[in-house]
Amino acid sequence: MSKRFTITLLILFLSLTSSAGAQDDEGYAAQREAEAARAVKRLTDADPLVRQRAGEELARLSAVEHQRLVEGYLLQEKNERVRLALNWALYRAGQHKAIYSIVRDFRSDARRTQAVGYLAQLSSPELLKPFFRSADRKTLIGLLEVMAQLGNEETLEQIKPYANTLDPEISKAAQFATREITIRLSKPPSETPTRPRKVQETEGVSP
Repeated sequence: MSKRFTITLLILFLSLTSSAGAQDDEGYAAQREAEAARAVKRLTDADPLVRQRAGEELARLSAVEHQRLVEGYLLQEKNERVRLALNWALYRAGQHKAIYSIVRDFRSDARRTQAVGYLAQLSSPELLKPFFRSADRKTLIGLLEVMAQLGNEETLEQIKPYANTLDPEISKAAQFATREITIRLSKPPSETPTRPRKVQETEGVSP
């Protein structure tokens, strides 16, 4: 086999591979756009649970192109759980100030678990570090619950003082977070490949 023929085959292979990759990306983008459009339509459903799930789907998709629409639906939405989901969708779409509204819902016993579930998906616990400075009791418990799922080695030092506080709920939350982080750090890191996230989360948020 001549050198020129080998080079020609290599170029042809690379061209086909590149074309297949581009088609895969286009197919993924089209599927994502269709899913986002369906989720937006569900924001008008009479069932608040359907609207909440639609907001969560838009958050998962980081639907930047529908940010204005989501803002409009948020203004008219009366159900607090749906509002929380829409704020999460806005945050994932790049409206970083929406994180304040999500953290505020730690004060609600009815919505704390929902808010914790959202913020446990953040890329780094550092994004929530500033909120510890002025956190009230319920907000602090919510932050500690997030750290149980998201925290790292640096987080252990940050939450250490709360483990011995006189408030039994705060102490319990801090001890649980410490235990969960320690267990997680003892495990080898996961190497599961994921598609890159489209939204960059800002560091150094100041409440």
